[in-house]
Amino acid sequence: MQKTNIYGKVWRFGRDIDTDLIIAARYLNTSVPEELAKHVMEDADPEFVNKMTPGDVIVADVNFGCGSSREHAPIALKAAGVAAIIAPTFARIFYRNAFNMGLPIFELQESSEINEGDEISINMNAGTITNKTTSKTYNFTPIPAFMQELIDAGGLMNFAKNEVEGK
Repeated sequence: MQKTNIYGKVWRFGRDIDTDLIIAARYLNTSVPEELAKHVMEDADPEFVNKMTPGDVIVADVNFGCGSSREHAPIALKAAGVAAIIAPTFARIFYRNAFNMGLPIFELQESSEINEGDEISINMNAGTITNKTTSKTYNFTPIPAFMQELIDAGGLMNFAKNEVEGK
């Protein structure tokens, strides 16, 4: 079933949030998503995991996901229940890893206009983000069809499995 809408509360982060801030290297001795999720964003906000609820959205400034190419970063975010990430720009490797893991990300130049605590909805098909708190709607370039299929499948591995099984 295709998920085309996301609705959640916003958590704000600044610019240049690197993969070490998303999931610190000291936790990379496991690849168990649920274990990684317990520590997501810990070095940027030690209480983030305790404050957020599944379905919430991270909104950041430029260059989100810079640093190493570790796949653990989008895995940890997704496992923690982060529904999507919005930023003006993403590091190239993080961008690809996020889609490969089934974590939707959206490039929005006006992301600085969205505040922590705002409630937003994202319509992936229409290419719109609506801030329910301020009643302002923003347009982003819709996700290409193939990348939307990766998200719908839950990531590249699930997509490939479904293709092999003829689903």
